[in-house]
Amino acid sequence: MKVREILDIKGAVLYTIAPDKPLSEAVEFMTSHDVGSLVCFSGGKMVGMLTFREVLLAVQKHGASWQNVLIDSAMVRDPGVAQPEMEMDDLRRLMIENHQRYLPVMDGKVLMGVVSFHDVAKAVLEAQSFENKMLKAYIRDWPDGTDAAGVPGKRRSTD
Repeated sequence: MKVREILDIKGAVLYTIAPDKPLSEAVEFMTSHDVGSLVCFSGGKMVGMLTFREVLLAVQKHGASWQNVLIDSAMVRDPGVAQPEMEMDDLRRLMIENHQRYLPVMDGKVLMGVVSFHDVAKAVLEAQSFENKMLKAYIRDWPDGTDAAGVPGKRRSTD
């Protein structure tokens, strides 16, 4: 499965924010839209990624004044990115190696979406469910008079 297919399953909603905004605005947006990350754009270019991890680090570092901290000083600069044609195994490897739960998907300089570990898990579950259904249908429609290797002979009855 390719990253493009994961985005198809997820849907194409994009959430971005400017890095000159305060963290309080980002937290309000993230909680109201139930998202764990925002891609930071400035001048039409991706400059970083903000997740709840970075927000929590800013809260720890700045205490009660965290709300006034600018996203620019809390975001991850130049985060790892996925390409739409990347295979899911490569995506998972990249997420683990970079310790990123969220990866922006870029097609050149165009943001296609963001994939999360949750999105990957959902895609794997759907793919496995589909494969299971296909295998069960294949077994149910097994030709009479052959065994699993297609060799003529008696089929064992499970009755």
